[in-house]
Amino acid sequence: MDRGVVVVRLLRLRYCRHHPRSLFKDEEGFTTAGVALALLITLSLIFTSGQVYRVGSASADVQNVADATALAAQNEVAEFMIVVRACDAVVLSLSLTGIVATGLGVAALCTPATAAASETLLKAGREVMRARDAFADKAAAGLNHLQKALPFLAAASAASIASANGGGPMGAAYLGLAVLVPADGDEIAVDAVEGVHDLADDIDQEANDIKQAAADAERAAQEANEWKERAFRRDCGDDPSYCMFERAHALAGLGGSDNPRYASVDAWSFSVALDRARTYYAHRLAEEAPQGSSVEEQARSALRERFYAFASSEVARGYVRETAGSFDALFPHLPKNTEQMRATALYTEGVYPISISGDGSVMHAWEGCPEASGAAGRGSIAQMEQGGFPRCAQCGFSAASMGKVAAASTSIENGFEYHYEAVAQAADAYQKARAELDPLTSEVKGKAGGLFDRCLDMLRKVGGKRIDAAPPGRFGVVAFVVNTKAAAASTGFASGYVREAGSLGARAAVSAATLVAEPSDEGKNVLSSLLDGLEGSGGAMSGALGIVLDCWSGLLRAYLDGQQAVEGSIERALGALPLASASGLGTWAASALEKAVGALGLQPAKLDALKPVVVNSAHVAGADGGSFSTRFLAVKARAIATPLSSTDLFSSVVTSAEAAALDSIAGLGGTIEIASIRLFGDEGPSIPITIVLPQAAQDAAAGLISDIADGVRALYAQVTGVRTWE
Repeated sequence: MDRGVVVVRLLRLRYCRHHPRSLFKDEEGFTTAGVALALLITLSLIFTSGQVYRVGSASADVQNVADATALAAQNEVAEFMIVVRACDAVVLSLSLTGIVATGLGVAALCTPATAAASETLLKAGREVMRARDAFADKAAAGLNHLQKALPFLAAASAASIASANGGGPMGAAYLGLAVLVPADGDEIAVDAVEGVHDLADDIDQEANDIKQAAADAERAAQEANEWKERAFRRDCGDDPSYCMFERAHALAGLGGSDNPRYASVDAWSFSVALDRARTYYAHRLAEEAPQGSSVEEQARSALRERFYAFASSEVARGYVRETAGSFDALFPHLPKNTEQMRATALYTEGVYPISISGDGSVMHAWEGCPEASGAAGRGSIAQMEQGGFPRCAQCGFSAASMGKVAAASTSIENGFEYHYEAVAQAADAYQKARAELDPLTSEVKGKAGGLFDRCLDMLRKVGGKRIDAAPPGRFGVVAFVVNTKAAAASTGFASGYVREAGSLGARAAVSAATLVAEPSDEGKNVLSSLLDGLEGSGGAMSGALGIVLDCWSGLLRAYLDGQQAVEGSIERALGALPLASASGLGTWAASALEKAVGALGLQPAKLDALKPVVVNSAHVAGADGGSFSTRFLAVKARAIATPLSSTDLFSSVVTSAEAAALDSIAGLGGTIEIASIRLFGDEGPSIPITIVLPQAAQDAAAGLISDIADGVRALYAQVTGVRTWE
């Protein structure tokens, strides 16, 4: 006996004992029958509503699974684009590395110390560019193979996700089929960098000339630097020992800016010594005075004054004109003996008084000589020697008197002139060495500078030689999902208040997804992880090849960080080469290469994260003009307009999706090697870029795709017209 019969009987007993109007209500309030009936109605409504909600929820689950299936399928396209970016990063980095290695080879030609490494670097540049071209070709082929497999990978992923959502309270069993829109991708191809091999050939032709000129320049520079070092030490570098600086301070009391001291030859120049001499002789001329009252001492002071005046005028006409590429200087030489004095203006200037005596004309050292009173004129030392003048008994003036003025201070190291003459001789030798060095330096800079400019042109070209992809599914994916499991309507929610009747039959849904770029660091982080693996796969190499390999490792980051990574890699590579040289050409070459690279202005790649999102299926299909999309839109329009129409058109859509997936399976294994990187030929490291297929794809086979398509077609045939597509 069920509960409904018991309640009715109780109501009947109550009705017999009371007035009919008091069956549900009396003076005391609600009757027992009224309360029981109210409870019965309430419970029936609650359980009925719950059952309705349960049925609706179970029916709606298929749409949620369809959404998840579409997202999973489209995620395969997102992961494909990550592989494309990784290959693009490798192509870019290899292009940069090959050209940078070539530039490093040119820089190495500029110094004898690195000339041997230049051959290795230039060869490495060629090999890296060949490796770049080989990798680009293999990567294009591998990516084309992978993108042909994308429809199958998407279908396998969709089937896996749909199946994983089975079970649950309703015992669902889902089949999912996804088709990428469009089903075919554009062919991927990467062009070679034009002109890079011509550049390498031209460098080979110029290499010997640059190398020889750099070697000759180094020899001349070493000689020039030795003379400059010697001049520096004689001017002020030997302080506190005898030198121009010390003698000027001790003999003339010069200090401060009148007598500067430099601690290093790098900061010193020949003009410092010339200016010091000018100041010294001007000061000695102004301060000269006899050191005693004797006629001999007064005569010597007068001759010293003549010498200082002469020296001051001589150094005043001196000059130093120096630039990075030229040196021209004049350090007038002062006489250090009588013979040298005869070749100067001291010998010919007519400034000495001449008196007449019984012995004839007598020449005096200065007008203050006691015998010079009443002098009849003035003459020169040359006249005195030519005329055979007798020597003055008081001052004893002769040619030797003037010759001895500078003799002592020029011949021994405690004299200022001794060190000035050493600087003057060093300046002459330095100028001669520079006359040989500067043309050689100009030759090296001209040839190497032109090659650096061409390297910059090549670096700019590689920015357009990149890998770009328009894969299957670039507009999105359409997913078809069915629940093949029929279940009683009361499954998971059985109740005595709702009659056990009816069942939930096949349920079906369609969903779609597409990729959107989301500004975040996720895309950069994913690629960074891939590049980290490549950076650590090259092994250890020493010497010039090690420099190139380290450079490539750093230039992989150029894809992520742009110009900053390029400049950092160049700086580290140049730092590993011993480019310091006497000629300065190594330093110049490093600076020129850094300047060329600095003008590149490479920007980081756009690495927004690609996220699959659910969208209206009409938006995805409407972006493509292929046969699948055309059929799909027609079926969807017909299903909305005439829900009870036949399933023939729908079956053709599923069949098209099945064909796209099956066509992409041919030749597909568990892994796909996109390409391998082999630097420096067989001797260098080989680094493969391999894609391991998802387990769902490895387990799937053509039969699985066909079975799913058959199941979807069969079940949609049962429900077309019952559910309007979303």
